Amino acid sequence: MAVLSDADRVVVFRRIMERLSHSRVPISITKADLRAAVNAVDDWINTNAAAYNTAIPQPARGALTASQKAELLSAVALRKFEV
Repeated sequence: MAVLSDADRVVVFRRIMERLSHSRVPISITKADLRAAVNAVDDWINTNAAAYNTAIPQPARGALTASQKAELLSAVALRKFEV
């Protein structure tokens, strides 16, 4: 798996900004700091993809697609940190 292209990272950044703006959630960092965080998270995902895949038990590991595994990670992370 490769890191996202710069254009894709911009898309992620803009989606986060739109969600924050729409929900009127304050954020105490600059846009540059948020963009750096997007880049760092993408790098972390790339570095740890194999470990994440290994953590998924069989038969799910072998049966789920990469997109389904990403959806699983996203759903669990969002629920875990909901306020």
